[in-house]
Amino acid sequence: MARKKIALIGAGNIGGELAAQIARKQLGDVVLFDIPEKEGVAKGKAMDLMQNGSVQGYDCTITGTGRWEDVRGADVVIVTAGLPRKPGMSREDLLAVNLKIMNDVATGVKNNCADAFVIVVSNPLDAMVYAMMKIAGLKPNKVVGMAGVLDTARFRMFVAEAAGVSVEDVNAVVLGGHGDDMVPLVRYCSVAGVPLEKVLPKDKIDTVVAKTRSGGGDIVKLMGTSAWFAPASGAVAMAESYLKDKKRVLPCAAWLDGQYGVSGLFFGVPCRISAAGVDRIYELDMNADEKAMFEKSLKSVKTTVADTKL
Repeated sequence: MARKKIALIGAGNIGGELAAQIARKQLGDVVLFDIPEKEGVAKGKAMDLMQNGSVQGYDCTITGTGRWEDVRGADVVIVTAGLPRKPGMSREDLLAVNLKIMNDVATGVKNNCADAFVIVVSNPLDAMVYAMMKIAGLKPNKVVGMAGVLDTARFRMFVAEAAGVSVEDVNAVVLGGHGDDMVPLVRYCSVAGVPLEKVLPKDKIDTVVAKTRSGGGDIVKLMGTSAWFAPASGAVAMAESYLKDKKRVLPCAAWLDGQYGVSGLFFGVPCRISAAGVDRIYELDMNADEKAMFEKSLKSVKTTVADTKL
């Protein structure tokens, strides 16, 4: 069986980490793409990673390029292209500049690998994945945004830290847009089956929720740029579920067509990713407070998406 082909659009920090993780998991051959001005960076990282394979024992092929022809026929496309956040910037502040970049990327995808499963990581996430689908003309089930996996990972980590338990035993889910209005669902969080409310007092839970919402921004303040290790891991988990037909249920920015009372938007919800793409959306029951948070996040996403004018 021929190896799968995985195209990474953007050879920056996340792109390089994506290539490294995909190689270690041997999910397929990797094409690391960037604009012609940064083609040297893509080729250099690819060469470094190929040499690293001699040490770590993976033998997939990793190539760097600035030509869309080399992306042609990709089975999976992961898009990280765009400017990262800088201190003081919101994800929404990136909209205008990154929308122009996404227009070029989506056109390249449309012309070279329109049947691929496309995972968008670029910010502002919910608007960028919407732009990708609209411009590239992709089927809604074959394009998805990576945000919920990352936000949920942060939620789980802060819970484990506060409770003094292994993160492996924390189950959680974060809904909504990838922004400060995201919705960590405390009622659905548990530690080895024990509800979070029985593990932590309310004041500590409130602190965990606040840390989850500011998690990305706090990293930007410290480093002067966006995170890349955890975002790459989230995208790889999604790609692996598609490539291996694992049918994992992951919180992702998925296309809603009536679920949760929402239509015509990508929004963070639990969904199943199989070889068919996003093949099922799971609807969770919410109480009044949770619904209010959900609606607040939905309003923010609608505003950002409307600004794309697509």
